[in-house]
Amino acid sequence: MIGGFQNIAKIPELKKKILFTLFMLAVYRVGCHIPTPGIDGAALAAFFNARQGTLFGLFDMFSGGALSQMSVMALGIMPYISASIILELMTVVVPYLEKLKKEGEQGRKKITQYTRYGTVILSIIQGFGIAVGLENMTSPGGAMIVPTGGWGFRLLTVITLTAGTSFLMWLGEQITERGIGNGISLIIFSGIVARFPVGVANTFRLMSTGELTPFFMILIVALMIAVVGAIVFVERGQRRIPVQYAKRVIGRKMYGGQSTHLPLKVNTAGVIPPIFASSIIMFPATIANFLSVDEFPWLQYIVKALSPGHIIYTLIYVTFIFFFCYFYTAVHFNPVDVADNMKRAGGFIPGIRPGKNTAEYIDRVLTRLTFSGAIYVSAVCVLPTILIYHLHVPFYFGGTGLLIVVGVAMDTTNQIESHLLTRHYESFMKKGFGKAR
Repeated sequence: MIGGFQNIAKIPELKKKILFTLFMLAVYRVGCHIPTPGIDGAALAAFFNARQGTLFGLFDMFSGGALSQMSVMALGIMPYISASIILELMTVVVPYLEKLKKEGEQGRKKITQYTRYGTVILSIIQGFGIAVGLENMTSPGGAMIVPTGGWGFRLLTVITLTAGTSFLMWLGEQITERGIGNGISLIIFSGIVARFPVGVANTFRLMSTGELTPFFMILIVALMIAVVGAIVFVERGQRRIPVQYAKRVIGRKMYGGQSTHLPLKVNTAGVIPPIFASSIIMFPATIANFLSVDEFPWLQYIVKALSPGHIIYTLIYVTFIFFFCYFYTAVHFNPVDVADNMKRAGGFIPGIRPGKNTAEYIDRVLTRLTFSGAIYVSAVCVLPTILIYHLHVPFYFGGTGLLIVVGVAMDTTNQIESHLLTRHYESFMKKGFGKAR
């Protein structure tokens, strides 16, 4: 592995890409500490500390702590992700978008342009909602978060937050084009990882005070390593369906005759299901923060039941993860189109008739894989909740954050390895760490 890192410096192009990526991420982290004008920072910090189990805590994690500080990048990259997901889902019901998706590079550029427009629109809506909400919020001590409100503050906040998200979107695109890895994913990655030093410092503080024994600390580290290893193992797992192409004679040349495979990932949906599931299940608790819960006992019970650590919360969370795993996989992967393309190219699965039978076979295999992937995602996302709220273990990575961190790290490592291998240099892992099984 050390030799693989040393070889990076021997490739000027790769070294330049990595340095450019690190510089762009550094700019992002600096922007996370530039506050939005007109806000009491101390009152806002106290407000977020009391609402870690709501949507505020979830969005603050994806923004790298920028939301709890209400910086110019408080919205983070979530509006861009939301716009991308909305457009991808709309390709199923809007024929024009479906046609663009099949047009290749030109269609992709057009969809990217629509995504940018959608990001700006969502940023304006969310920015206005945050501005109005901040004016009505107070800290647990009763201090106003916005000492001087009004339309001037609202317009300034909308412009500031929209500009911050647009700049972040530009940063991500620059990293993707001129750097290494996926820019949007790396921005989320850096925001989550930025909190890791604070978690390590808190862990050592617990050890110094005697609240956490060294033996228990070793068990926590071993558990984290095991969870990360399990994520790597499953994310690289594939179900390879064998595909045979018949021989065809075109003119004087013979084409086809080779054997290949159709790779199906165990977790096709990625981190989308836990993000959607967390957003939906945390929504009632977020709304309840603006109501007087003590006056309504039934509302107080609902808020408690939908709080992390409660059995009802866990059951609903897992149910939503299963639903979105199947839903997103159905939108993202169409077995009928795959079977038709395979048939037109002269390919077939041994023992399966081309056309409808092939589509049904692929759909059956994909359904079973999705079920296994949903169990895996649910286990990874529920485990931190059990550790934190039932066993009181200081586990600072949530399930969604852990999936994002490990997934982005693997994808970025694969891109670096591809640069090394194409120039005949040794990769990080001699046995092919990044290769799918």
